[in-house]
Amino acid sequence: MLPVRRQDAPALADVLSSAAAAMRGEGGALRLPRVAGAVVLVVDGLGAAQLGQRSGHARTLATAPGGSLDAGFPTTTASALASLTTGALPGEHGIVGYDALVPGVGVRNQLRDWGGAMDPATWQRRPTLFETTPSIVIAEPKHATSGFTRGVLRGAEYRGGRTMADRFELAADAARERSLVYLYVPELDRAGHDRGWQDASWVDALEEVDGLLAGLLRTLPRDVGLLATADHGMVDVPESAHLIVPPTLLDGVAHVAGEPRCLQLHVGQGEDAADLAARWRDWIQDAGWVATRDEVVAAGWLGALDHDVAPRFGDVVVAARGRCALYLDEADPARGMVGQHGSLTPDELRVPLRRFGAFA
Repeated sequence: MLPVRRQDAPALADVLSSAAAAMRGEGGALRLPRVAGAVVLVVDGLGAAQLGQRSGHARTLATAPGGSLDAGFPTTTASALASLTTGALPGEHGIVGYDALVPGVGVRNQLRDWGGAMDPATWQRRPTLFETTPSIVIAEPKHATSGFTRGVLRGAEYRGGRTMADRFELAADAARERSLVYLYVPELDRAGHDRGWQDASWVDALEEVDGLLAGLLRTLPRDVGLLATADHGMVDVPESAHLIVPPTLLDGVAHVAGEPRCLQLHVGQGEDAADLAARWRDWIQDAGWVATRDEVVAAGWLGALDHDVAPRFGDVVVAARGRCALYLDEADPARGMVGQHGSLTPDELRVPLRRFGAFA
């Protein structure tokens, strides 16, 4: 049985919406004080557990007021950032995984494979918060005109900074404009994928983020608030915990989407999802959660599942527990990643929410 989402608890989907509400003099779900402008810093891949275990390397983040909240499920960047920028859950905005089924087309990556049926104007189904609030997005220049940007960040002015330091400098300038500022930092996540979050390269990236944040706070106008959060945490998966899926378990499966810590299985015509789920439960046992789409919806993770979104999400979901990951064959290139995410463990699901400036 899947863990059940606490619907009364603040989540990542509430963060940007609450910051925008604070600029209107409303508290939002986070009950923030009124501000003239707001900055939302998103450190990709920074879980609450990882920050806690490396707090000595991030004193600014670690000692700030606030706590943690759920990023949402699946714990993957495409879904989480869409929830953050729309204030909606995946069943409503439609970005339901890292790889997801485009009905009638096939499985496509939700960060990169835009175009055609994945039209940025319609595939992400909800208005963004940037479309109703004067907003500035600060991220890497290479993403300025991407399909993901046009789908999930639409409505904001995009400003690109090549390095982390460049982006924090742009954020310092943008904060003085009293707008809603979204500052995105992907470097920590990349270090985690490459070498794991326990590697020195990950700690180096965390120290750089924390130092730049401290510098930004010194220049932050008194009437501007800053929230620091993340899109998901991370689990280091050793090679010994790579589970190769027996080919017989794919009998009756038409498409496999998701990612190694959260497979989404789409059954073929005439196949039964409950039967497929039972076979996977017999195989994976305590190493993972197995649930049908209806069970995921009942647990609250997708929110209200729109009729047109439902076919995008797997008929059966296999989410890893512990430190394992699932691969369809020995040659899967994803086996080269150390740090991974996508599932429902606290290390992936819980992310920090820290308050600074006028929000502290």
